[in-house]
Amino acid sequence: MAFLGYILKGLIDLKHAVAPAQPDNVAKAQAEQLTYLLETAKDTAFGRHFGFAQLLDSGMAYAIYKNRVPIYEYHRMNEEWWERQQHEPDITWPGRPPYFALTSGTTGKESKRIPVTEEMLESVQSVARAQAEALANFDLPADLFEKDVLMLSSSAHLTERDGHLEGEISGINVSNIPEYFRSYYKPGIEIAQIDDWDERLAAIVAKAPEWDIVAIAGIPSWVQMMLRAIVQEHGLKNIHELWPNLTLYTSGGVAFAPFRESFAALLDHPIHIMDTYLASEGFFAYNGRPDTMAMQLALDNGIFYEFVPFDKTSFDGSGQILPNPTVLSIAEVEADKDYALIVSTPAGAWRYLIGDTIKFTDLERYEMVITGRTKYFLNVVGSQLSEEKLNDAITSLSKRSEARIKEFGVAAIKTEAGEYLHQWVLGLDEGELDPAVAGEYLDEVLREANKNYRVARGKALRGVAVRVVPAKKLYDWLETTKKKGGQIKMPKVMPEEKMRDLLAFLDK
Repeated sequence: MAFLGYILKGLIDLKHAVAPAQPDNVAKAQAEQLTYLLETAKDTAFGRHFGFAQLLDSGMAYAIYKNRVPIYEYHRMNEEWWERQQHEPDITWPGRPPYFALTSGTTGKESKRIPVTEEMLESVQSVARAQAEALANFDLPADLFEKDVLMLSSSAHLTERDGHLEGEISGINVSNIPEYFRSYYKPGIEIAQIDDWDERLAAIVAKAPEWDIVAIAGIPSWVQMMLRAIVQEHGLKNIHELWPNLTLYTSGGVAFAPFRESFAALLDHPIHIMDTYLASEGFFAYNGRPDTMAMQLALDNGIFYEFVPFDKTSFDGSGQILPNPTVLSIAEVEADKDYALIVSTPAGAWRYLIGDTIKFTDLERYEMVITGRTKYFLNVVGSQLSEEKLNDAITSLSKRSEARIKEFGVAAIKTEAGEYLHQWVLGLDEGELDPAVAGEYLDEVLREANKNYRVARGKALRGVAVRVVPAKKLYDWLETTKKKGGQIKMPKVMPEEKMRDLLAFLDK
């Protein structure tokens, strides 16, 4: 009998029964998070500059905070504050951060350095525990709680620099896994610290038969690559032949929908798919119940949120935030509207524009989905296509065709005649796909789904072009620009320069 499993499951069920998924008063819970942040940072250089002590004494902390502290994007926050935080204590948060997270760089030419403090790690672990407690909703057998959990992260080999350690956020997180979880965690810290993705993958494949995996976490593309390598190396029909207890997959980083069919092909039977919103700046949301991919926002775990309507009142056509945008609190948001997310965190990010857009699907549970990026909506000629719409179109194309589309990228390309076309590159997992047929279908689906796209196709957007390649070629291209594996993501919406670079690589 799985005695430990029954104890763990009982504790999860008990905690879930007595603690609601969301606070009864979300506005009050968020006010408490802001108070905690302001109180902790009031004696920092940032806190003194903006008078946090006076804010706390005013009785109107948020109203003054909102008017006094500007909205920061990365480059301004970094130039004015975080560069000092790398070398000096007490700049935007007490002390010096022990870690800086290097972003994967899908939306910029250079990696950003995001501070990661002990308090931020505690916040991340708090949200992770909340997600674990939500497993009570999935009615899982008790013995599963004694099995192994495989977390496919970026390398946990961190680099020392100026008195702190640097690496991608997933590598930092696995380096700080709580002691009680280490016996369950796979592939283990020794393999996780292998810097080269191919070597790390080979080590995982070799060790895979020794593990009894119940849950996997990681970005879909690299998890699929890992599972396929294990299946092929060990002569399996599917991964359940090796890991019969595999029951959960926690996705994140990109939309899962385009990967669903190719992922299912590696399984013997369906498993629970859970989504997460874990960024370099914090763990913001997680899937807390079955039969939905929407995630509940973590409202009482140390993060304070604000929301900017993603429309012409607050953003220009290129996705740049306007000087005086509309900013809403959690109590003011509406369902089914796109918002740019602003966070204040226990890592010293203040009114920080993440760059993601979200949409609430359920305001009773405060569940949301990520709809895209503020500056990477495909909107060069007014088409206003979010990543959500692009993902839906690719998912529809995959279902219609016999090919499995594992990755894609798209950009608006200017022709010699001065007109624009949408250039798509589709990376196939298997099967074949006629580029002309794919282009016609994507064009048709997007015309039906988006009136702005339909109007643009009658004006400056003069055509759609599709290039079909094996998905491996896209990963080979990624390898020329950055490391493979872990949290590296294929950019879905690209600037023209990056798309031309990809096309040139494919032409070699």
